[in-house]
Amino acid sequence: MTNRRFDKASKVIWVGFFSNLFLTLLKLIAGILGRSAAMVADAIHSVSDILTDLVIAGSLKVAAKPSDGNHKYGHGKVETLAAAFVGGVLFMVGAGILYSGTVKIVGHFSNSPLQRPGMIALYAAFFSIVVKEVLFRYTNIWGKRLESTVLKANAWHHRSDVYSSFGTLFGIAGAIFLGQKWVVLDPVAAVIVSFFIFKVAFGIVREALLELIETSLPYKKENEILEIARNVEGVYNPHDLKTRKIGSNIAIDLHINVQEHLNIKEAHDITVSLEKELRQHYGKDTFISVHTEPLVG
Repeated sequence: MTNRRFDKASKVIWVGFFSNLFLTLLKLIAGILGRSAAMVADAIHSVSDILTDLVIAGSLKVAAKPSDGNHKYGHGKVETLAAAFVGGVLFMVGAGILYSGTVKIVGHFSNSPLQRPGMIALYAAFFSIVVKEVLFRYTNIWGKRLESTVLKANAWHHRSDVYSSFGTLFGIAGAIFLGQKWVVLDPVAAVIVSFFIFKVAFGIVREALLELIETSLPYKKENEILEIARNVEGVYNPHDLKTRKIGSNIAIDLHINVQEHLNIKEAHDITVSLEKELRQHYGKDTFISVHTEPLVG
């Protein structure tokens, strides 16, 4: 990760951090004053956002370090590990919200009827949806521009808050406007929200783990690499392609054939042209290894 990329990614994370800090305090106060279990659960979910923002900020700082003697491919995997952490935190948050909501539902139908939420909780839910959707779009745009796995994961963490707040909004609205017997819609909304969070968490963890176990790039991307190689003058029969992701960068290991009458310098010039072409497509920090073999016949 270059310094410029690190600076921009860090700025995105800190914008999210301070927004989450504000929303957490707002939702917690609104949940307590408005007697809303769903809003309090939503506030707890936002606490996880604050913690993950701090972890991500630290991981980006490590990922930005240049290659060294012990990390010849740089520190990009730290970024991927942080994305997996974000997904793991989301799983735990979802489980906590599911448990809390279920306990309140059971209690409501036994001996602890719930109080009707206040309008302040409804206003806070609506405001949270607007802010978190803006944060999702902002973070996701920069995650794609910077090709950052962890930024894209954090963007979906913001989007999970949108799901959470939508569920909270409808649950609180139902509890307020449909009468006392529908107050249970508030914790029911919290339970429904937990399943949305599980879904997002699964997608984030799956993508990060696939990268950590050195899964190849998608078939379409590998075909694109082979096509680029075929179009470089002097390159014949590109084969034995191996690829993987290293944080926001990719590694390409490729065998090619060159005319057998070429000398070492001429063959080397062809590989340099190929590497230049690949880096133009996939970034100057792409790790490339090209093995040349004589073209027979």
